[in-house]
Amino acid sequence: MSRVLVVTDDSWVRNEVHAALSIGANELIDHDDPATAAATATDESVEAAIVDLQVASMGGMAVTRSIRDGEHPIPVIILLDREADTFLAGRSGATAWITKPFTASALRSTVADVTGAA
Repeated sequence: MSRVLVVTDDSWVRNEVHAALSIGANELIDHDDPATAAATATDESVEAAIVDLQVASMGGMAVTRSIRDGEHPIPVIILLDREADTFLAGRSGATAWITKPFTASALRSTVADVTGAA
């Protein structure tokens, strides 16, 4: 089972992530405060984080950096708004990225890749 932190303040993104990852052995932890996402990732002992590029006033790039630069860095999958944002994802230190709208199988595959789950 993979514990995955989902950082978004957008209900449709949260619903899509839950729909995609509810199949299988994933425990999803929802979080909508980008300022405390890194601490929550550590406190909850998650194996990965999924971060929406557009989350509150902090933004997905800053959230990704804070998680990756933390005491216990974990893989971060950033959800992009458009293909042109791949440059931003790479600069943020994201482990992987996927463009919205995404398919359930693409998100499941990406999570499995970054967590090493089968």
